[in-house]
Amino acid sequence: MAVLKVKFTKTKRDKLAQILWILNWVSVVSGIILFSLGLFLKIEIKKRNEVMAKGDVNSVPNMLISVGVIACIINFLGGKICYDCSDANKFSRWKLVMLPYIVCTFCFTFCILVGALMCYTMRNELEESLYLGLRDAIKFYKDTDIPGRCFLKKTVDMLQIGFQCCGNNGFRDWFEIQWVSARYLNMASKEVLDRLKSNVDGKFLVDGVPFSCCNPSSPRPCIQYQLTNNSAHYNYDFLTEELNIWVKGCREALLDYYTAIMRSIGVAALLIWLFELTVLIGVRYLQTAMKNVLLLGDLEGESDGWLLENSFVETAKYNINIIKNLGKANQISTVSGMNDPNIDVQNTNSGKPNVTTKSIPAAS
Repeated sequence: MAVLKVKFTKTKRDKLAQILWILNWVSVVSGIILFSLGLFLKIEIKKRNEVMAKGDVNSVPNMLISVGVIACIINFLGGKICYDCSDANKFSRWKLVMLPYIVCTFCFTFCILVGALMCYTMRNELEESLYLGLRDAIKFYKDTDIPGRCFLKKTVDMLQIGFQCCGNNGFRDWFEIQWVSARYLNMASKEVLDRLKSNVDGKFLVDGVPFSCCNPSSPRPCIQYQLTNNSAHYNYDFLTEELNIWVKGCREALLDYYTAIMRSIGVAALLIWLFELTVLIGVRYLQTAMKNVLLLGDLEGESDGWLLENSFVETAKYNINIIKNLGKANQISTVSGMNDPNIDVQNTNSGKPNVTTKSIPAAS
């Protein structure tokens, strides 16, 4: 029994072909949108490449760019096919191509769905990449005279100012590293020497943060040093007073920024997937309706269109049997004589003899 069978007149077939021709061109535009969204995300990730560890963070934009290009090609071809399907004589040229085209398009629409879901599952990989990248960037913040690291200070400062954040997890991350270059330390000062000797690694550690952590909206002058020393500042309590530096860590700020972008892209990709799936269903109806018209021999008459010629269970069993027999050589297929639910060959009411499919030979 056919699944979702619909009867089409010639007028309905022609209108369906014309609508699908327009929708395929709209799908070309949607492919351009997917490509643009993937390219935008890739550029946004590359902008902060210096504070990201190497990983699979580019898998999502690469996926979107690829399916965007494929969408343009497939839908351009689909538009040409649907345009020719308005004429039964022209359809005969595409008769053998349409079923493989529908199968390929179905696989492609599945890739769009995968790309959309990846936008929502990328958060963990991105968070790990940001954590490791920011940790190293802050660690090398002081190395302004070392090739390959000399721009990290500017990068981190611009990042903290732009995203209103401080440190990796928070401002206390700066307490654990030496972020002041040794070239700016007075080695003749007893205070400096005492700080260098106060830890095993011999680092100049202070309870202070770079200027880029300061919050310009604070009414109080920025307190960068001795943040945890209440006696060092007038009317100050670091435990109760709202600090005039950014409290949020840069990892969290960047993660929120990229998550918002990927959610928007994910929603757009899901909508495009639903649209592509709708177009694919329409093409399937058009293909089966036009094929049955040729079998009936009456190009002006009515014909049936459907998604599957047989039920889902029968179709699944048939395709499973095909897969099982692909690896068998020099054997007769066990599915010989069964009707292919994807190839619309059936009896007609015009008096023509039954047409059965040939047995499927085993792959050699």
